[in-house]
Amino acid sequence: MSGEFNLIDKYFVGRQQQRKDVLLAAGDDCALVQVPQGLSVAISTDTLVAGTHFLPEANPSWVAHKALASNISDLAAMGATPSWVSFALTMPEPDEEWLAPFCDAFFQLADYFGIQLIGGDTTKGPLSLTLTVQGLVDPAKALRRNGAQIGDRIYVTGELGDSKAGLDVILNRDLSQKPFASELELRHYLSTPRVLVGQALLGLASSAIDISDGLISDVKHILQRSNVGASIDVSKLPVSNELVQFVGDRETALQYALTSGEEYELCFTVPEQNQGALESALAHCGAKITCIGQIRPQGTFDLHSQGEALNWSLSGYDHFK
Repeated sequence: MSGEFNLIDKYFVGRQQQRKDVLLAAGDDCALVQVPQGLSVAISTDTLVAGTHFLPEANPSWVAHKALASNISDLAAMGATPSWVSFALTMPEPDEEWLAPFCDAFFQLADYFGIQLIGGDTTKGPLSLTLTVQGLVDPAKALRRNGAQIGDRIYVTGELGDSKAGLDVILNRDLSQKPFASELELRHYLSTPRVLVGQALLGLASSAIDISDGLISDVKHILQRSNVGASIDVSKLPVSNELVQFVGDRETALQYALTSGEEYELCFTVPEQNQGALESALAHCGAKITCIGQIRPQGTFDLHSQGEALNWSLSGYDHFK
């Protein structure tokens, strides 16, 4: 294999059926897409860098899933329907043994969510992946971070903390002998974007965010944008039995649940008047949801366990630390 265009043709062109709203995809200077009347385009860009977001020796199939799933999760957090993706790949040298399983996993996940690759770039340099995903949503209903109101209930999807435990295993192979280490490592890479949940929350949730930097950090993004506070019952945080056995006790597992980054679950708030409709709206989504607290007046932020105050000093993930 030689040359950029051979690489593109072999691994990225002709892998998917063309969506009806894609007028022109890869192969020209720009892609052309058509936006249905009444909808807006939700756009998100993320970069994953070898050595920061994944180890260079990581399974390329897992890396592909993580890269695309993390971007789709941003669309889920706004209730958008995934539509298109552009992908820029930088790598030291063309590596067919790496690219083949990477692209197989990438397109498998893309096809599952109905998202089409419409363009991108390849270049030589340190291994990194930059994806721009685009989805469609009614702008009047799109989930945002600035709609939470005092009294709203705070919910999360799934179970939290597993990704941090998996990362511990990745960074310290001595931990691979601990209970469920391999399963937790797999969960770090293979998250499930909550697209159906996000769509079901349209018209019900007052705000939403995906958990990428840790719940304790991401919920504060909602609070800051909405000018409110929060009270969180840490005892309600959903944690897996595998995580509890891996870390050794439930309290540590709960701290993992608060600080674990790259979970790609959703945190959202729901007004009291929409509580009754929530369960039925999410019945078909296949995701567990848990109420973990309530929105309070601005300036309030407390962690407690069934009413008993906690003075834990915790923070989420910082990309520059």
